[in-house]
Amino acid sequence: MMPVSMVGRAGELAELDRAWAAVASGHRPAPTVTVITGAAGVGKSLLVAAALEGFTPRPAVVLTGAARVHGPAPYDWLAAVLSGRDTSGLDLPPDALAWLAQQPTAPRERYAPGTLLRLAVRTVRLLVGAGPAVLVVEDLHALDPASLNLLGELAAAPELPALLVVASRPPADAVAPDLTVRALARLCGVRGAVRQHLAPLTAAEVAEVLTQVYDGTRPAEAVAAAVWRRTGGNPYVLTELLAAHAGSGPDGLVHEPLPEHLVPRPAAPPDAELTGREIEVLGCLVAGMSNKQAARALGISVRTVTVHVSNLLRKTGSASRTEAALWAVRHRLPMAAPRG
Repeated sequence: MMPVSMVGRAGELAELDRAWAAVASGHRPAPTVTVITGAAGVGKSLLVAAALEGFTPRPAVVLTGAARVHGPAPYDWLAAVLSGRDTSGLDLPPDALAWLAQQPTAPRERYAPGTLLRLAVRTVRLLVGAGPAVLVVEDLHALDPASLNLLGELAAAPELPALLVVASRPPADAVAPDLTVRALARLCGVRGAVRQHLAPLTAAEVAEVLTQVYDGTRPAEAVAAAVWRRTGGNPYVLTELLAAHAGSGPDGLVHEPLPEHLVPRPAAPPDAELTGREIEVLGCLVAGMSNKQAARALGISVRTVTVHVSNLLRKTGSASRTEAALWAVRHRLPMAAPRG
C-alpha cells in the first residue's frame, strides 16, 4: 500500500529530499528543520517513513522517538531514542544518562534543569557523531515540556549535521495547546525551516487511490466522490475501509458498513458529572502525571487513582488518558494545580 498511501504527497516528498540533500552535502552548518502537521490519520508517519526509505545517501544515524501516550514523563523523546541502545561508550555521567533514559534504577536526585538540558543536548550530539543524521520526532503535540525544550535547543544547535523531522497534530488536538503552539513557533522560526501541512486527499486523489487498488480500473466518478465523502479524504480511514472490504469491488466501499472502530462515537457532553476527586485526577492527567505521580500528589493510593481514571474515561467518552486530558482542555474545566 505504500505507493497508494503516497498519492497526493509527491511535493512533500520532494521537499523532504531537498532538505536531506542539503544536510548530507554539508552545505548546512546547523540542523535543517522540517515540521509536518496534520490531523490524525492524514499520513504524517507514512510520509516520514517513505522519505526515510528514499533518502540518498542513506543516513548514517536515524534517531526516532515519540511520546508515551499513557504516562508521559520528562524527556520522553530522548528516552525512546535511548531505549535498547548501548550507551556504555557515551562520555556522560552514568547517573544523568540513567535519568534521561528513564531507567528504573535512576537515582531519585537529579541534576538542575539547566544542567540536565545541556546533558540531553550533549547526548544527542554524541549519538549523531559526524552524521549525517535524521532525528525523527513523532506526535510532538503529546510530548512533555522537557522534550519540547530539548527539540528547540537541537533545532538551533550549531554544527549539528542532522535533519530534524517533526510530526504533530494541530495545537487544537494537543493536551496543552498553548505549549504546542509555542513549540511549533520556535521550530518554524529557525532559519531555513520547512513547514508542511498535510490536508485530506481530494476527490481526484481518492479516485487515483482506487484506480491503483483495482488494477488500473478507474472507478465511476460518482463512486469515487461517495468514497471521498465517506472517508473525508483521510488516508487512514480510506485504507481501513479498503482492507475491511477487500474483494467486494468499489461499490462495496459505498454501501457496506464502516468497520466498527471507524464509526464516530458521540462526543461526551460538556456537563459530564465529575466528582471533585475525579476533577483533581483529571488535572493530574492534564499535567502529564502517571498514576503513581498522581497518587503521590493527591495523597491517595495508586489503585484509587486507577479507578478514578477508569471512571473518567467512561464519563468523558475517551479511549485514552490523552483523550481525557484533551476533553478537559477543550471544555475549559476549572482545575486547581496538582499538589506535590
